Amino acid sequence: MDEMFDKLQAVADRYDEVNELISDPEVIADTQRFMTLSKEESDLRETVDKYNQYKKVSQQIEENNELLREKLDDEMTSLVKEELKEQEAEKAQLEETMKVLLLPKDPNDDKNIIMEIHGAAGGDEASLFAVDLFDMYTKYAEKQNWKVEVVDRSDTEVGGFKEIVLMISGDKVYSKLKYENGAHRVQRIPVTESAGRVHTSTATVGVMPEAEDVDIDIDAKDIRTDVYRSSGAGGQHINKTSSAVRMTHLPTGIVVAMQDERSQQQNRAKAMKILKARVYDYYKQQEVDAYDAERKSAIGSGDRSERIRTYNYPQNRVTDHRIGLTLNKLDRIMNGELEEIIDALIVSDQAAKLENLKNE
Repeated sequence: MDEMFDKLQAVADRYDEVNELISDPEVIADTQRFMTLSKEESDLRETVDKYNQYKKVSQQIEENNELLREKLDDEMTSLVKEELKEQEAEKAQLEETMKVLLLPKDPNDDKNIIMEIHGAAGGDEASLFAVDLFDMYTKYAEKQNWKVEVVDRSDTEVGGFKEIVLMISGDKVYSKLKYENGAHRVQRIPVTESAGRVHTSTATVGVMPEAEDVDIDIDAKDIRTDVYRSSGAGGQHINKTSSAVRMTHLPTGIVVAMQDERSQQQNRAKAMKILKARVYDYYKQQEVDAYDAERKSAIGSGDRSERIRTYNYPQNRVTDHRIGLTLNKLDRIMNGELEEIIDALIVSDQAAKLENLKNE
């Protein structure tokens, strides 16, 4: 416990130091440094607020214990004891909250993401389920005031998605959607099923933090870029210009093809953005695999082949297999009400990290 309070005091000292710095005219004049320090102040604020609350309630407990040592009448003694009971409960809750706030932060939590949804096992029905997942995440993003941009898509003849790639940007997007990585299973009667039988299909979701130059430096000589004519809708312009771009990262074999935009320059920029995210994710996953070989995370490896959730339409039920959570509100979840699932996954992840700290 002493170690925890040493850390909290260090955070409080740094918070005071940062607040002094951001009021310094020299720092204010340096826009980049001012923004970095402002973000640090924002990140530290909640921990310091809880620590100050903790010190305040500890002081109140000490004062009430002093009062009980004095000669009080029965009514006053009862009131002080009742107040002490509430204060002790608040103190215990604050201790647990501060432990979570001191956990090492995922450096990607504040980032925007690139999300890829693929229709997997189940043919046409899997591609239609990919559309439903796209709608679900889009509606959830709207509730969070995030921006969703379709970067690339490949449609099927029945109106589904073979693949759709999105960029979702806003406040702390990765921190909430990183748990969506994996295989999502649907159980329902497909629109193409005439006999009324329930089928099982899957779609996979990949969530990658948007990689910045500071995260990963890709050497230009490691990228092969091919340009070609776009196919599909778009009229004469599409057929006459080599605007489509295919980028291959030679060390990993990762390929990104982009023909969504009309100009080659725009397609290059989008392709590079996705390539960086995929290459960053590739190397990050190798680190995760090495870590998981020693200690398996409570919410799974994040591998896309891992079945993480089942959506059962006949029973209006959603089950997250990693934490054993079942909710009978599939209709609301498909309408973007993902908060209950995501909050439960965050709490489970935090509990696992706290347990790991105890065991270390």
